[in-house]
Amino acid sequence: MKGSVLVLNASYEYLNVTSVRRALSLVLKKKAEVVEAVEGRSVSGVARRIGLPAVVRMLYYIRRPFKEVPLTRKNIILRDRGCCQYCGKSGDTVDHIMPRSRGGRDTWENCVCACATCNRLKNNRTPDEAGMRLASKPRKPALMHWLMARRDSARNCWGRYLGWGETGSG
Repeated sequence: MKGSVLVLNASYEYLNVTSVRRALSLVLKKKAEVVEAVEGRSVSGVARRIGLPAVVRMLYYIRRPFKEVPLTRKNIILRDRGCCQYCGKSGDTVDHIMPRSRGGRDTWENCVCACATCNRLKNNRTPDEAGMRLASKPRKPALMHWLMARRDSARNCWGRYLGWGETGSG
């Protein structure tokens, strides 16, 4: 099952975005409830039928000390839309602009998506030293823009829970 599901805390505030499979698991384990389902879609089991979740709400409050997009390989590739920041082709590796061996840190501003060829070509050098240019300056994504980018077209209903309005444009 493809798609993303918005996960709300017990207080209806944003908590996470997860897969349909994980959301169904939370519902079946009675840890969450389906607040909004994809119209006309459901999942059937032996004993019950559940609307395919678009938004679920946790049945207990989860305390979150921060509200930032975590720095992970997957999220760096998502931020850069899977596009190598050196040549523009499809990328599936993460490159440190200032190599870690030379003091570069794991930060949003120092990591970019790169194809394996460009990553090897750049090697243990800065882009200037390797004669390469970045397509754009890497930045830390803002949480709300991040959610909008990850949202499926079928998930326009997320807007009312995140303060965007129905279409996500507000």
